[in-house]
Amino acid sequence: MSRFLSNATNRIDAKGRVSVPAPFRAVLAQRNVQELYCLQDFVFPAVSVGGPDLLERYERQIASADPFSPEANAMSLLVHGGGVYMRLDAEGRLMVTGFIRDFTGITTDVTFVGRSDHFQLWQPQAFHEAQAAARDGRTRFAVRPQ
Repeated sequence: MSRFLSNATNRIDAKGRVSVPAPFRAVLAQRNVQELYCLQDFVFPAVSVGGPDLLERYERQIASADPFSPEANAMSLLVHGGGVYMRLDAEGRLMVTGFIRDFTGITTDVTFVGRSDHFQLWQPQAFHEAQAAARDGRTRFAVRPQ
């Protein structure tokens, strides 16, 4: 099964478009994804991008809760109110809209980060800081050779 792995940073062009890395485009093609669902991440200053299965996963979670509960209401607010549909252009570029820029702080460059079944768009420095913090958190509990 194909997965989104690794990370790459690409520059936004003068028209506000950025080329999606070829390995990520290959996964989208293999999965026959035509329309992208983009969602503001719940934890990180990043936008998650995937196919219809990404939205369906969140909607299954919402449907499993009481539809009148505060949890289902809050989740719907995040999933539906913090999400948009987008498409790649014929050259495999994504428009870096205000929806993306405002939430992530992206200005001139975009770091694409593989997250297995989807990928994320990050401001490069924010990604490096979050990755370093995650690594530091993991190494604090690692057993060190004596």
